[in-house]
Amino acid sequence: MNGAQMTPNMMQNTNHGGHELFDAHEVIASLISMLDQYQMYDQHIQDQELKDILQRQSSFVTQLYNTIVQSFQSGQDPAQPTQQYKMTQNNDTVYGLKPGQPKKPNQSVSDLSDQGLSAYMLGQTKNLATLLSMTALEMTNPVLRRVIADSVPNFIEMSYETFLYQNKHGYYQVPQLQPQDMNQMLQSYTTVQAQGNTAH
Repeated sequence: MNGAQMTPNMMQNTNHGGHELFDAHEVIASLISMLDQYQMYDQHIQDQELKDILQRQSSFVTQLYNTIVQSFQSGQDPAQPTQQYKMTQNNDTVYGLKPGQPKKPNQSVSDLSDQGLSAYMLGQTKNLATLLSMTALEMTNPVLRRVIADSVPNFIEMSYETFLYQNKHGYYQVPQLQPQDMNQMLQSYTTVQAQGNTAH
């Protein structure tokens, strides 16, 4: 710093490791990318239910983006703490496969459909859940680590919300094993007696 005095604000900003800074930049850039792409999707979505999901997720992620940027820049607790994302659907999953048309890449923008757009949304929230989880493990700043880690369940919930929408409309089908095979898998393990004072 060429002998210059460090101000308290500058000293606050030095409590980040180099690897953490690169990972945080990747997280913030990915949040921006998601928000930008959601704006593009919004113009093409036909189903109001999917549009509502997109707008609810976009609003939540915008607030999360501000929270992460504040804690990243200051190293202190953000003015707005991490919130909990709440989806509005029930948790009913439709199981089984139904025949449908083979999938293929779109040939033009006019081929965009709610099926494809909801798949893009699901891909982005699933990728961010994974990225945030890996990034939280690399954080040295305790505040930023907590904000990033606390955000993972929110992206899991957003992913589940979009999955349920896709599943309900037959876009994301869920195959099942035969009952005897499923039962065999479910009964493959048994509990063990805990050792010492490890009561939960």
